[in-house]
Amino acid sequence: MSRASGGTQRAVPFYCPYCGDEDLRPGEEGHGTWECAACNRAFRLGFLGLLARGFARGTAPAHEDTSSRSRTTTEDPNGEGEQRT
Repeated sequence: MSRASGGTQRAVPFYCPYCGDEDLRPGEEGHGTWECAACNRAFRLGFLGLLARGFARGTAPAHEDTSSRSRTTTEDPNGEGEQRT
Protein backbone atom coordinates (compact mmCIF):
# COMPACT_ATOMS: atom_id res chain seq x y z
CA MET A 1 0.00 0.00 0.00
CA SER A 2 1.33 3.36 -0.93
CA ARG A 3 1.08 6.77 0.67
CA ALA A 4 1.83 8.53 -2.61
CA SER A 5 -1.71 9.88 -2.85
CA GLY A 6 -1.45 11.49 0.60
CA GLY A 7 -3.87 9.05 2.23
CA THR A 8 -3.27 6.56 4.98
CA GLN A 9 -3.02 2.81 4.65
CA ARG A 10 -6.35 1.03 4.56
CA ALA A 11 -7.08 -1.93 6.80
CA VAL A 12 -9.15 -4.49 4.94
CA PRO A 13 -11.40 -6.80 6.99
CA PHE A 14 -11.56 -10.41 5.85
CA TYR A 15 -15.01 -11.14 7.27
CA CYS A 16 -18.01 -9.35 8.78
CA PRO A 17 -17.73 -8.96 12.57
CA TYR A 18 -21.49 -9.58 12.89
CA CYS A 19 -22.27 -12.57 10.67
CA GLY A 20 -18.84 -13.84 9.58
CA ASP A 21 -19.54 -13.61 5.86
CA GLU A 22 -16.77 -12.59 3.46
CA ASP A 23 -18.87 -10.56 0.99
CA LEU A 24 -17.68 -7.10 2.10
CA ARG A 25 -17.48 -3.91 0.09
CA PRO A 26 -16.14 -0.44 0.91
CA GLY A 27 -18.92 1.73 2.33
CA GLU A 28 -20.20 5.02 0.97
CA GLU A 29 -19.63 6.90 4.24
CA GLY A 30 -15.90 7.33 3.65
CA HIS A 31 -12.59 5.90 4.83
CA GLY A 32 -12.82 2.84 7.06
CA THR A 33 -16.48 2.02 6.42
CA TRP A 34 -17.54 -1.35 5.09
CA GLU A 35 -20.84 -2.92 4.06
CA CYS A 36 -21.77 -6.58 4.38
CA ALA A 37 -24.05 -7.88 1.63
CA ALA A 38 -25.01 -10.99 3.63
CA CYS A 39 -26.46 -9.34 6.76
CA ASN A 40 -26.99 -5.84 5.30
CA ARG A 41 -24.94 -4.13 8.02
CA ALA A 42 -22.47 -1.29 7.73
CA PHE A 43 -19.55 -0.87 10.12
CA ARG A 44 -16.44 1.26 10.55
CA LEU A 45 -12.85 0.19 11.21
CA GLY A 46 -10.32 2.48 12.75
CA PHE A 47 -6.87 2.41 14.31
CA LEU A 48 -6.86 3.91 17.80
CA GLY A 49 -3.12 3.82 18.52
CA LEU A 50 -0.36 1.79 20.11
CA LEU A 51 -0.49 0.56 23.69
CA ALA A 52 2.02 2.31 25.94
CA ARG A 53 3.15 -0.87 27.69
CA GLY A 54 2.97 -3.17 24.68
CA PHE A 55 1.31 -6.57 24.74
CA ALA A 56 2.80 -9.84 25.91
CA ARG A 57 0.85 -13.06 26.17
CA GLY A 58 1.00 -15.09 29.36
CA THR A 59 2.15 -12.30 31.66
CA ALA A 60 0.12 -10.53 34.31
CA PRO A 61 -0.36 -6.79 33.85
CA ALA A 62 1.78 -4.63 36.13
CA HIS A 63 -1.22 -3.50 38.21
CA GLU A 64 -2.09 -7.11 39.17
CA ASP A 65 0.65 -8.00 41.64
CA THR A 66 -0.32 -11.38 43.13
CA SER A 67 1.93 -10.95 46.20
CA SER A 68 -0.15 -8.07 47.59
CA ARG A 69 -3.66 -9.53 47.49
CA SER A 70 -6.22 -7.71 49.58
CA ARG A 71 -7.45 -9.55 52.63
CA THR A 72 -11.06 -9.62 53.73
CA THR A 73 -12.26 -10.16 57.27
CA THR A 74 -15.39 -12.14 57.98
CA GLU A 75 -17.07 -12.71 61.32
CA ASP A 76 -18.44 -15.99 62.51
CA PRO A 77 -21.66 -16.14 64.61
CA ASN A 78 -19.58 -15.68 67.82
CA GLY A 79 -18.25 -12.31 66.59
CA GLU A 80 -14.69 -13.51 66.06
CA GLY A 81 -12.93 -12.38 62.90
CA GLU A 82 -11.26 -14.60 60.34
CA GLN A 83 -8.92 -13.37 57.61
CA ARG A 84 -9.12 -14.82 54.12
CA THR A 85 -7.08 -14.16 51.04
